[in-house]
Formats: sequence, C-alpha cells, structure tokens
Amino acid sequence: MAHSNNNEFRAYFSCFNGCEGEYPLDEVIYRCPKCGSLLEVTHDMERLKRLSAAQWRERFDSRLGTARWPYGSGVWRYKEWVLPEVDDENIVSMYEGNTNLFWAKHFGEKTGVKDLWIKMCGNSHTGSFKDLGMTVLVSMVNEMRARGKNIRAVACASTGDTSAALSAFAAYAQIPSIVFLPANKISTAQLVQPMSNNAIVLSIDSDFDGCMKIVQEVTKDSGLYLANSMNSLRIEGQKTIAPEIVQQFEMEVPDTIIIPGGNLGNVSALGKGFDMMYELGLITRLPRIVVAQAQNANPLYLAYCAGFENFAPVTAKKTLASAIQIGDPVSVSKAIATLKRYNGVVVQASEEELADAAALSDRYGMYTCPHTGVAIAGYLKLVENKTISADERVVIISTAHGLKFSEFKVGYHDGTLNGVKSRYQNRPISIGADADAVKQIINRVLADKIK
Repeated sequence: MAHSNNNEFRAYFSCFNGCEGEYPLDEVIYRCPKCGSLLEVTHDMERLKRLSAAQWRERFDSRLGTARWPYGSGVWRYKEWVLPEVDDENIVSMYEGNTNLFWAKHFGEKTGVKDLWIKMCGNSHTGSFKDLGMTVLVSMVNEMRARGKNIRAVACASTGDTSAALSAFAAYAQIPSIVFLPANKISTAQLVQPMSNNAIVLSIDSDFDGCMKIVQEVTKDSGLYLANSMNSLRIEGQKTIAPEIVQQFEMEVPDTIIIPGGNLGNVSALGKGFDMMYELGLITRLPRIVVAQAQNANPLYLAYCAGFENFAPVTAKKTLASAIQIGDPVSVSKAIATLKRYNGVVVQASEEELADAAALSDRYGMYTCPHTGVAIAGYLKLVENKTISADERVVIISTAHGLKFSEFKVGYHDGTLNGVKSRYQNRPISIGADADAVKQIINRVLADKIK
C-alpha cells in the first residue's frame, strides 16, 4: 500500500486565543498550557498556497468516488487540508462522507424556498455526521501508536452519536474504546451501537455535562485519549462538510446553512472549512450560518439574544433532541467567534415545534431525526419572519439518520410524546378483512388527501 506523499504540507496545534506556541499533533494535549483555552489545528497556509485554487479543485475532483486509498473518502479526499503528515497506512476510514444533498423540492415549494437542500449526514457508516470527525481522530491515534506512543484506549462522553462513531472506528482499528453515557437519556439504537462494537460502556447516573466532566478527569491519564470535540482533531474531519457541499454545487456557495447545535464543535468546524476555501481562493464569498437549538437546552440562543456580550451555561432540561441536550457546551467560544464572522443567527425550537417539523418533513420523503427537526423548525421560523428570503439557496444539515430514533417516531404517531399534540399524526387504520369496506376507506382517505 502506498505511503503518504504529502510531507510538503504541515499542521500543528495552536491556541485558539492566540497564545504563542506550536504543539505537534501527536502530543496528548487538549488545551493551551498558558491560558487554558481550547486548541485548534493550524495549517501552514503558505505551503498550501503553493497550489492554485484551480489545482486544488482539480485534485479534489479527481479523487471523487475513486477506490484509490484513502482518497475515495469524503474526508480524506481533502487529506492535505486535514492531516497531511499521517501515513496513508495508518488512516482508519470506512469511506465516510460523500453523503447526498437531497433536493427538498416539494417541501421547499410548500414552505416558500424552492432552492432548499438537506445535507444527509446521517447516511454514513454509524448513521451520523460524527463519523467525519472520528475518522480523523482515530487515524491520528493509530499513527501515534505506530510511532510508539502508549495510547491504551480512546474515551468519550456522549449523548449517543459520538459513542457510536468512536466505538466503530476504534473497533475497525482494533483500539479499545470507553464511552461514558448518561443513564436513560439516549435512544436504544444509540446505546446498542457501542455495545455491539465491543466498547467499554459506562452508564453514568448524570447528564451529558456530568459525563463530560468525568471523562476530562479520567483522560488526564495520557494513555487514555480524549475523543470529544474539545479535541480539535475532530473538527478537522467535520470541517470537510463545507468543501464537500461546495463541490457538490460545482463550487457555488449556498446563501444560508442551518445546523443544529449542542456541544457546538460542528459550528466552528463548518466555519473553518469555509475559511480554508476562501483563503485559498476556491470561493469568493461566505454563507450565513444559522445554529438551531432546542429550547430546553438553549445557552447559545440566550447569549445570542443578549448580543453575545456574555455566555452563561444552563442546566439542560430533557428534550426529544437528546444528542443536543447540553447546557455547558465546551466549544462555545469557537462557535461564537464563527457566528460573528458568518453573519450568524441562532434560533430555538420547542419540543412540539421540533417534533412537528420532523413529521412535516417526513411527509416529503425524508425520515428526520429530532435534531434535524430542530434545524427544520428553525428554518420555518426564519422563512416566516423573512430572515430567509424565497430566492435563497438554503442547506439544512441533517446530522443523524431517523432510524436511530424509532422510539421518537413511534411516540409521535402514537400521540404519546409528552407535551406534543402530534399535528401530523398518521395512525394505521384498523379494518376487517372485507374488500368492499377496504375500497370505501381508501376512496374516502384519498379524497381527503386530494383536498
């Protein structure tokens, strides 16, 4: 198998707040030792600029859909922009990314925006966009182990999707994984994924924020490597969604991108991807970024309403959008900085709003998870108040597959979700085995639908 030939490019950790110092990517470090801020992966942009925008585009286009390892991956297609110095043999990839842009034609027409697209990140190996970041982090761990570093296991706190992605990629690389899950707060499908991938699953009597505190304490042991999004290696994978969207639109930048926000690493990742394309000349304008939060876990929304003058954590209440039930997001500083650069907007959705938005979009061919329901509810509000205009190209990031949340779907249509009236409820029609009676029912129901 061919080795990496990208050593002409380099990347390293540096302080997000700008403190001096460079730290190698194979060092076990998550925060700036001088100020305590999160780190970020910094690329030597002058080296990247040795290739023109046209050369970068040609390179990325030539890799699209290829079976040439590892460049067929939607993440590793952009390897030089992600982890240029990792050996190809140590990359841990299941050809993540390359998820489809779903043209929500009829849903857009119904809601007043004809150029509406859903980026289906849930159409991935473990059913969520977390695969994008985890392939990068686990690949770096694999590289570190190959270099003789004593990494015994990788560990994360999770509300479901992070643990699924970590355990799958770690299992593929045969690296032990440990996941800290808040007891009774994630779906059965999300719980069974790490169990199936042979992770050490710890069900903690706490919420996500409590699990996050514990995993940060546990990973002070340098042999246990932290895999949450405060580790900026994750952001490097997640940022590739930006060039992938632009590549899918033949290098046209959408007007608005809406993304659900919990721990908020995905917000800064999205911005970082667009930043790189802009600086390297592949695009000439930037989109507006909208973050949608569940009303029951809305600290970023509250800060936005106060002009981002200060940020205060909240105690997250139970929400159907369990993966974003986070009151003290670790990546908030990066997210706010991104929103300020990207004409950012933050919206919130109640439990009923997110459930109805998910059910409404399903009527147009989707199968929407509750977190994407938050983003769609936010989209509907912004169209209604004319923040989003009818002639915009809008992309909604769907972060996970609806099949991971079957209990949510069943509860909605059964009418058993607490505080939700299920405006778009659709129940089976019970009827005897009588063909004439069946015909009458079909005719009546079809007549109602045609109205």
